Amino acid sequence: MFKTNSLKSRSTFYLLPFLAFLCCIKCTSVGAQESESKLPNIIFIITDDQRFDEIAAVGNFPWMQTPNLDNLVNNGVHFKNAFVTTSLCGPSRASFLTGTYASRHGVIVNEHVDYDQELPTFPLLLQEAGYHTGFIGKWHQAMHNRPRPGFDHWMCFWGQGKYFNDVFKMHNDQEYKMEAGKYLTDELNDLAVSFINEERGDQPFLLYLSHKAPHQPFTPAPRHRQLYRDFKIPSQDNPEDDLASKPAYVRESALKNRNNPTGLARLHPQIPNKMRTLTAVDDGVGMIMETLEEKGLLDNTIVIFAGDNGYFMSEHGGLHDKRKAYEASIRIPIVMWNPMVQQPQKIENMVLNLDLAPSILELAGVATPEHMHGQSWNPLLDDDSNGRSGFLYEYYKESDYRPRGGFPNTPTLHAYRTKDWKFVRYPDGDYESELYDLAEDPEELYNLAKKSDYSDQHAKMAAKLDAQLEAIDYTPPVKIPGGGITHNQLYGNN
Repeated sequence: MFKTNSLKSRSTFYLLPFLAFLCCIKCTSVGAQESESKLPNIIFIITDDQRFDEIAAVGNFPWMQTPNLDNLVNNGVHFKNAFVTTSLCGPSRASFLTGTYASRHGVIVNEHVDYDQELPTFPLLLQEAGYHTGFIGKWHQAMHNRPRPGFDHWMCFWGQGKYFNDVFKMHNDQEYKMEAGKYLTDELNDLAVSFINEERGDQPFLLYLSHKAPHQPFTPAPRHRQLYRDFKIPSQDNPEDDLASKPAYVRESALKNRNNPTGLARLHPQIPNKMRTLTAVDDGVGMIMETLEEKGLLDNTIVIFAGDNGYFMSEHGGLHDKRKAYEASIRIPIVMWNPMVQQPQKIENMVLNLDLAPSILELAGVATPEHMHGQSWNPLLDDDSNGRSGFLYEYYKESDYRPRGGFPNTPTLHAYRTKDWKFVRYPDGDYESELYDLAEDPEELYNLAKKSDYSDQHAKMAAKLDAQLEAIDYTPPVKIPGGGITHNQLYGNN
């Protein structure tokens, strides 16, 4: 099924349709597997700062070259409305692992803060259930280069990592140095294939593959540097009403970025490079799927691909980065290959990053711990008519919690999103709230919070937000005078 011109040359992968394979396997609903079926292998692939639409098959950037991800979108399960509950790398990744909101697991900033060790992660629970578990790539929480509980195999680079000449820390306390000149994404892909190829008998495995790409600095593989060379990012000149109705900090950020040499003037020429970095990620998806097929594992392996948060490309008058509750920041790609369910499927209901953990645990026959805020998305694969009605988004002003400050222009905020509405509130009282009619205004151009005609809807969404905070037993993180919070201050010596 998966063909490539040459694995060694890393030419762009091309794929044959899944149809022949689909004809050879028995598609069943989740939970209807035959009793003698083996526990499924699970591969989770995560990227850094990949927007929901940075896959060619999604349609917004059809000129991108992502044939293997396109194949998963078109022939697997595509969760069209997937979101993070905090659009920041460290908090989002901790939510994937723990199935909880950031205010519960404790990773509220991109700093050397670890998740609450009393919260069992899905890899730890799978390990206890008999899985051989492996982590490869970017951790981006506390103790980046130390093996974490729940993983038998550990290969992690420090912090953000480097696209070339990086060094990994291993589970055996040894170091692994990349070959000079080798591209990091290629290294991660090769290490992933090596892990899959390990002989482990009938023992099921979990592989957590965590990419640096497409994080800044946007550095593509040398073989991809000429892709999209004629592409120019279109100007995103939103109506003046967009900025006029936004909180002051949004207006200030957007206007600053418009003319700042380090803002949009620098970002726009680099966006093609950002997308070029994803081509090597896509090559790796093809390598992984081909390896699974060659080993006869494709019919018993679930592959899930996701991004850790979105990314602005000058929306809302000139924004870049993430760290806000707008759609470009909080929407992510989630696609899945699951041979145990009917495919292809397009799931319209909202799913969250913190839904990953309970979904994987259910597939492996492991009970979901009571502390997890997420809910399994597996029932949606049988019936997409009933899903969550809304979800909480939270972000915490990093200069209040980081020892070194950081991004003080984005205040602490809470938001509640339903299918058709979004409400944003600033609990510290610094800014007036925001209200958007997503059905009529999907680009969130017009803040309706001050419009008297929408006072009832404003009150209704505020009540929904309060109810959600109460439902998760919300406790605000403790601010440290002068900013800065440490692991010990959060959790003592855990």
